[in-house]
Amino acid sequence: MPQAAGLSSEPQSRTLRARGCWTVECLDEVMRSLEAWQEQGDWHLNTDAVTQLDTAGAWALHRLGAVAQARGAQIDYGALPPRHAALLELVRGRLLGAPPPASRTGGPLEQIGRAVVQKLADVLNFLDFWGQLILDGAARLRRFRLDRLVQEIDAAGVRALPLLGVLAFLMGVVITYQAGEPLKTFGANILVVNLVGVTMLREMGPLLAAIIVAGRTGSAYTAQIGTMRLTEELDALRSIGITPMEMLVLPKVLALMLCLPLLTLYASALGIFGGMVVADGLYGVGYADFLRRLPNTFAPSTFWVGLIKAPVFALLVASVACHRGLRVGRSAESIGRETTTSVVQSIFLVIIADAVFSVVFQVMGL
Repeated sequence: MPQAAGLSSEPQSRTLRARGCWTVECLDEVMRSLEAWQEQGDWHLNTDAVTQLDTAGAWALHRLGAVAQARGAQIDYGALPPRHAALLELVRGRLLGAPPPASRTGGPLEQIGRAVVQKLADVLNFLDFWGQLILDGAARLRRFRLDRLVQEIDAAGVRALPLLGVLAFLMGVVITYQAGEPLKTFGANILVVNLVGVTMLREMGPLLAAIIVAGRTGSAYTAQIGTMRLTEELDALRSIGITPMEMLVLPKVLALMLCLPLLTLYASALGIFGGMVVADGLYGVGYADFLRRLPNTFAPSTFWVGLIKAPVFALLVASVACHRGLRVGRSAESIGRETTTSVVQSIFLVIIADAVFSVVFQVMGL
């Protein structure tokens, strides 16, 4: 049984002591104590003997001050314990309609510092993700399910072919048309073959495939894993001894690393075909002449440069997408936020990696 609520006065120290249970269950006793208190003058409220206090009791303490003021007395709340004072201020703020405290944004330097610390924390979290992926993948390699890999290859690779094919074809059309007009002025129409071949195989093929995969497949990875985290399906997997890395992340990463080189070849072929159509229709370079000249326009290293980039791009896209999915919070809003972040970060890292590859291959003479 909770101790009965009450008020007692100590005239010598001018202390008003509250005791017992000041909660909604004891509110009747609390109100009777307030009505029975008829003292005058200034008093210091002490709540050390209060065993329980909730918002109803805090409201009663606030009411005590109003009742005392109506009788010509004053209540000093300065000696309240911090936990009671905080609850009283919360209730008083709601009763008086006090505005919420303004958020402290800090100065420019503080904001820059916070942003840097947050980015460093993201990098460390990403490295931790990779450590877990490597350890779980190595420890549970025997339990790896091939059917999951096949499903992911179908979703990430086969179903992306129509969209990627159309965009790659149009990219080849645009590149050939934009380059063909200046070349036509100098009577060098045949050089469009060199331009579209090298551009698609070395740069645009792998880059376009990676960007399409980041926007299409990467966002799907983040949304899927994030939804499973939100609905506590990941916790259910852990409870039966299956880690998300083993069941979800590893198949997705491997599937994308296998698919993207093939998608790169597919995009390069469709882009070259689009260029061939424009070259034949606008610049008098027939299909036979185009195909006869194409193998002589680039070195074998140009072909391999594009293929070397593809697995690295796939690794970046898949790891970022899965990592952001695992960081989804317990709200639907966080799914959209992390999905957007996943796509932006993936494309950003792909472009950075492409720039690094360009410098490295240039130094190597490829």
